[in-house]
Amino acid sequence: SIPGGQAAVGGTAVIPTDEGRRRFAVTQQEWIERDFYADLGVPSTASAEEIKRAYRKLARQLHPDANPGDAASGERFKSVSEAHAVLSDPATRTEYDRTRRLYRSGDGAFSRAGTRAGAGARPGGGMGGFDFSDLFGNGGSAFTETAGFGDVFGDLFRRAGTRTTTASSRRRRGSDVEVQARLPFRQAVTGVVLPLQVRGPTVCTTCHGSGTRPGTHPRRCPSCGGSGTLSRNQGGFGFSESCDDCRGTGVIVDNPCADCQGTGVGHRTRTINVRIPPGVTDGERIRLPAHGEPGLRGAPAGDLYVAVTVVPDAVFGRDGDDLTVTVPVGFGELALGTTVSVPALDGRVSVKIPAGTPSGRTFRLRGRGVPHRSGPAGDLRVTVQVTVPTRLDRKAVDALRAYEKAEKATGFDHRASWPGRR
Repeated sequence: SIPGGQAAVGGTAVIPTDEGRRRFAVTQQEWIERDFYADLGVPSTASAEEIKRAYRKLARQLHPDANPGDAASGERFKSVSEAHAVLSDPATRTEYDRTRRLYRSGDGAFSRAGTRAGAGARPGGGMGGFDFSDLFGNGGSAFTETAGFGDVFGDLFRRAGTRTTTASSRRRRGSDVEVQARLPFRQAVTGVVLPLQVRGPTVCTTCHGSGTRPGTHPRRCPSCGGSGTLSRNQGGFGFSESCDDCRGTGVIVDNPCADCQGTGVGHRTRTINVRIPPGVTDGERIRLPAHGEPGLRGAPAGDLYVAVTVVPDAVFGRDGDDLTVTVPVGFGELALGTTVSVPALDGRVSVKIPAGTPSGRTFRLRGRGVPHRSGPAGDLRVTVQVTVPTRLDRKAVDALRAYEKAEKATGFDHRASWPGRR
């Protein structure tokens, strides 16, 4: 499944990404033989963040909307999406790495490293004469996991969506979609309900997702008997793969819906109200289950991810759940003491500054910061900073010189504790 739609926020089109699992008909043989790391151009030691960055870069370059009519880019985009679907899930990636480590050798053939001495493996790593009981049976010592061969591939391809035998359980889930949302700083801190306009695939309103013309019904696929899978043997090893005739759905549509051509999917613009929780951070992704692209012929929809970009504020800064604000003050206010009014999320608040306060001191107001989703709010941290006038009239200059003389008479030295004094 290739996400073909676009999503728009505030009239700006963005390219959706595909991060769901179990949407690609990756066979067991492909799982072993393909190098998903090479598809994304990352090493096998790449972190999850590196994999995500590589995928997003390639997805934007290869997306069919950016390369209309380029079949090669479309196939490459599908390969990149399949690789990301496997490597982005920690459990699936772990099983993929383990499987390749156990069953692949450097030349791409099945490895004989797991057999004990004397096993009848054909030279060169072929399958002929290979006795799996040597690897997984009572005498097998190379396989350190407690699960057997069937357990490994059972877990592996349950996640890939190719192990089940009923058509209903094999229906391909729709693709995930990601949209971008720009929020002002204060809305991100306090939370907001955001209407998003999403353009792209939706459930067909004519056939309601069935893919058939109203009044007709699909029939069971004769090739796979309605299971959606075909089994074949290769070198003594069995593989299950998606049926090409029914595309893994287990049914054939003889009278397709005229509006969606039998896919059960239409295209329109829809508005979704997304509740942004208080305290959302820049770069955070909010998941809306089942609001992505619909699956073919009534299959479950994918998820919608809202990637939040927070626009910086001219007054407030943020440090975790604390809000920060810097207040300009005069030297006389710090020396004599004063009370200043500073902005807060719910209006303004007064801060008392004691006499003799040094420039740069921070005052903490408890509970006036970012609302927390599961606990008390953060604090508001107010820092006072002296501002120096750039232009003075004669009266102000005379007053400052008189003050400077009076200050020296007290014996006060501004640089008394400065390490660079001497």
